[in-house]
Amino acid sequence: MSKIVYLDNSATTVVCEEAAKKAYYIMTEKYGNPSSLHTLGFEAAKELEAARDVIAGSLSVSPTEIFFTSGGTESNNTAVFGAVNALKRRGNRIVTTAIEHSSVVEAAEKLKKDGYEVIFLEPDESGVIPKEKFINAINSDTILVSVMAVNNETGIIQPIKLVSNIISKSGSPALFHCDAVQAFGKVNLKPQKLGVDLMSISSHKIHGPKGVGALYIRKGARIVPLHYGGEQERKIRPGTESLPLICAFAEAVKVLPNIDEQHERISELWEYCKEKVLEIPNVYINSPDGVLPYILNISAVGVRSETMLHYLAESGIYVSSGSACAKGKKSHVLTAMGLSPERIDSAIRISFSKFNTKGDIDIFAEKLAEGMKNLAKSR
Repeated sequence: MSKIVYLDNSATTVVCEEAAKKAYYIMTEKYGNPSSLHTLGFEAAKELEAARDVIAGSLSVSPTEIFFTSGGTESNNTAVFGAVNALKRRGNRIVTTAIEHSSVVEAAEKLKKDGYEVIFLEPDESGVIPKEKFINAINSDTILVSVMAVNNETGIIQPIKLVSNIISKSGSPALFHCDAVQAFGKVNLKPQKLGVDLMSISSHKIHGPKGVGALYIRKGARIVPLHYGGEQERKIRPGTESLPLICAFAEAVKVLPNIDEQHERISELWEYCKEKVLEIPNVYINSPDGVLPYILNISAVGVRSETMLHYLAESGIYVSSGSACAKGKKSHVLTAMGLSPERIDSAIRISFSKFNTKGDIDIFAEKLAEGMKNLAKSR
């Protein structure tokens, strides 16, 4: 088989060597339960708090504001339901966007069925939610606002600080939640400066293991837990902590490259990829300029996404048709942006990591062009 070209890093990343070694070390050397009152338990607890310090430091927050979860979906669900349950006596409105991750959209839909007024703000053609829509939607009855930092399908960046300012001026009691799963480790995130009360992050998007993430909860912000049955994570997320995964998550954070330097390198890859694919007839760019350059969404019009994905995979080239959580369903993000059915049905998401090179893009673009010729003929 030819060299593997992995360009699906927004779905998940390869675990870095440092994180894998740390997980193994914890599993074989520091395997005590952090809640156990003996030496092995004490040593495990020290590892847990050291990991918490690392994650807190990466966000410039207090370790007491970091709560470990099983990943982005659990963090999002905990934030959304936890905030609404805590503030339900102070209002009935929830404001979010039509382009959130499914773990926020579906949680909001559930709350809508439960009787809450849920407003899904639509983006303009650039994928950004206009300022006026937030101003008109957020009122004194709003108890939760949830807006993602970076869209997982297009890389579009939302104006988080601006939304925070609008909430403050509205007189709303709302907690502000930000899904930062795609942004964490790739942009400088400081929840306090952004005015965010709750922030979700995940390990497996930054070369850590799957099955672990964290939720930042601002000191003084109260949410109601989803689960009960233990003192762990100060009752926000009870149950024995997955220490190997948590420590490996922290290790992956430790070895992240300099954010600004990496942004410059990935921006070059993004531009190079854009130029290469635009040389191919009937290929269009769906991600506008100014997005986080780790994600490039394109449409290879004339060939359905799944067909092209399988064609590329036969040559060891791995991309995505959109969010991995959607499992092939039509993109609600591209639909909300007003793209044509032909563009949506042929959309491909290319997503980069620190391990990708221009050589990877050359291989991908060559095979994409070949696929456009061969698959269009077969139709």
